[in-house]
Amino acid sequence: MLSEEKISHLSHVLLKGLLERGAITLRGDEGALRREIKHSIHSFLKINEDIDSVVRKKLQSFSRRIIEGSPEWEVLYRKYHREETIKRGLATE
Repeated sequence: MLSEEKISHLSHVLLKGLLERGAITLRGDEGALRREIKHSIHSFLKINEDIDSVVRKKLQSFSRRIIEGSPEWEVLYRKYHREETIKRGLATE
């Protein structure tokens, strides 16, 4: 998980980058936009935590124990993470 300071820093860097590249035009309060960026980062991290939890529970439910960090665990983790991400509409197949 990222600290609040890191998330705040990311929001500043993202906003600065978007403005410098002309990707957005600021109309109004820069602080409000930074807060919205921070909210989006928090939401993304929460969703990713939820997906991680679902995937880990699935891997723990196997009758045969799969050791975390093993090549097999890594492959299955990525596979189930991708499936869960697609199921939630956050990625395409």
